[in-house]
Amino acid sequence: MSWGVRHLLALLIGFCLDLLLGDPYWAPHPVRAIGALIAGLERGLRRVFPSSPRGELAAGGVLVVLTLFIPTGFTVLLLWACGQLSPWLTLGLESLLSYQLLAAKSLADESRKVYEALKTGDLNQARQAVSMIVGRDTASLDEAGVTRAAVETVAENASDGVVAPLIFLAIGGAPLGMLYKAANTMDSMVGYKNEKYLYFGRAAARLDDILNLIPARIAGVLMCLGSTAVGYDGRNAWRIFARDRKNHKSPNSAHTEAACAGALQLRLAGPNFYFGRLVEKPYIGDDQRPIEPLDILRAGRILYATAFFALLLFCGVPLLILLFP
Repeated sequence: MSWGVRHLLALLIGFCLDLLLGDPYWAPHPVRAIGALIAGLERGLRRVFPSSPRGELAAGGVLVVLTLFIPTGFTVLLLWACGQLSPWLTLGLESLLSYQLLAAKSLADESRKVYEALKTGDLNQARQAVSMIVGRDTASLDEAGVTRAAVETVAENASDGVVAPLIFLAIGGAPLGMLYKAANTMDSMVGYKNEKYLYFGRAAARLDDILNLIPARIAGVLMCLGSTAVGYDGRNAWRIFARDRKNHKSPNSAHTEAACAGALQLRLAGPNFYFGRLVEKPYIGDDQRPIEPLDILRAGRILYATAFFALLLFCGVPLLILLFP
């Protein structure tokens, strides 16, 4: 079995496992290990480097290098060790890692918890559930605000939680997928433009922007296709994607949000509170109809369709070419 066939098969198996199992809370997960590594490195680097802008920039650069090298190198070492014993053991490990680096089902499941709470009329529980998957302040959100937050996070994370890791896994197997996930986790932990991380997290944020530059745009296109495939307004998805995909300070965050907003005929984004501070953001999409809790489930369907299109494009087609040249 060639290296290309093996890692594409591992990706296909991992994708299926993700759809079946999601991310059980009790199971060990590499992202939690990466998060613990980042937290430990941050504490150590802040003690070593001076607390000046230049010192924090240097510490942040070292954090990026170590956070990329350690998980990626460990993954390469594990796969090599398995390869010394059996190619099937290597396939099994890479399938497991691919499964853990994808997050389609867990994203859909976590957003469904918000929907279930809203369906029963428990707004406080819905706020608590949505606070687990968004970065904004949720304590004062009304039903529409909670619903909008859930829809937005499903749309945005379709890119960095599903499509982007799938692309990196397809190109370079589990090691490249792990590198991407390490960079993405680092950005989610330290890539903030606040007093604590303005300098320390700058390198991590820039790296994440670079790694997602192409995948985010591909994800937006695939979401337009996916929304059409599951029966939503594909034409409007393309229109809003073309018009509003740059309506975000981040160069990558609005592409899938715009496609989802258009497909569901909603207006997303706009001003929100983060860490007690009002952040003005432009709107994405048109307010063609009121948002409702069912839109959370609709966004989940679009997420799955987008994931399947990504799998077909980056795994299915290359695998067929390698197997039947």
